[in-house]
Amino acid sequence: MILLVLAALAIITAYQHWSAFIQWCLSVQITLHRYLVLYLLQINNAQYSGGIWLLTGSFIYGVLHAIGPGHGKFIVTTYLSTNNETPFVSRAVPFLGSLMQGLTAIAFVFILSVLLNLSGGDLSQSRWYVEKLSALLIGAFGMFIIWRAVRGYRPAKMQIKSLVPAGQSGHQHDDQCGCGHNHGVGYCGRDGSWMTHLGVIVAIGARPCSGAIMILLFSNALGFITWGIMAVMTMALGTALSIMTLSVAVTWARDGIGKLYLTRSPRHLRMLTLALKVVGGILLILFACVLFLTVIPVSANGDYIAAGC
Repeated sequence: MILLVLAALAIITAYQHWSAFIQWCLSVQITLHRYLVLYLLQINNAQYSGGIWLLTGSFIYGVLHAIGPGHGKFIVTTYLSTNNETPFVSRAVPFLGSLMQGLTAIAFVFILSVLLNLSGGDLSQSRWYVEKLSALLIGAFGMFIIWRAVRGYRPAKMQIKSLVPAGQSGHQHDDQCGCGHNHGVGYCGRDGSWMTHLGVIVAIGARPCSGAIMILLFSNALGFITWGIMAVMTMALGTALSIMTLSVAVTWARDGIGKLYLTRSPRHLRMLTLALKVVGGILLILFACVLFLTVIPVSANGDYIAAGC
C-alpha cells in the first residue's frame, strides 16, 4: 500500500514538472550539439583530446535523447506493457533497436551524401521520405500485433505423437518447461516470436536521429567520417542503455500488475491478454498516424538538420 502511494506521488510530481523537464532536456541537447561540433573542429586542428570529449559528449547526448520524447520509448513501453516477454528479450530487443537507429543514420548519410553526393536540400527531402516510411512501418507493426493476437486467441489443436510413462522420460519439470505442468498443455507463457522481435527492432531503428545525421555530415565535410561514425554509435549506445533501463521498469510494473489477476479464471485471463494486445496495437497505429502527419516539412536548405532530434 505504501509503495502504491509513493508511486502515485511520483507520477503526480513527474506530471506537474514534465513539461519543464522536457524543455531542459532539449536545451541541453542543443548545447551538446554545439559542443560536439566544437570537438570535431578541435580534431580538425589536430587537437586529438577533442576526440575523447566527442565520444563522451555523444554518449551523454544519447542518454538525454532517450529521456526526452521519442518514438522508441513509446514503442518499447506499449509493446512490453501489453505483451509477456522473457527478461532477456525485454532487454535485448530495445537495446538492438537503439543500436540499429545509429546504423540507420550511418547508412542514410553514407549512401546519400558520400556515395551519391547529394545536396542539403536533397538530403532533407530524403529524410522526409524516410520518416514517412518509418511511420508506416510502425503502423504496420501495430496491425501485425493485432492480427497475431486475434489469430492466437483460439488455442492450437493438441497433437499427441507418443506416450511415455511418467518417470521414464528423463524430463525435468519446472515453471518454464512448457509441457503442461501446472499451467496447461503446451502453454509456454510467453508471447513473442522472432518475427515480432524483429518488428520491434525495425520499428525503433528505422527512423534515424537528426542529431546523428548532423554529426555525420559535419565530420564528412571535415574529411574524417570515421570519427563521426564512432560518435554516432556511442550516441546510440547511450540511447540503448537508457531504453533498456526503461524496459526493465516497464517489465517490472507489468509483472507486478499481472500478479493481481492470477486468481482469475483462464478464460478471463485469455480475454484480458487479447484486449491488452489489441489496445497496444491500436496505440501503435495511432502513434504512427501522428508521426506520419507531423513530419517536419522539406526544407530547400536542409535546415532540419539543425533542429535536433
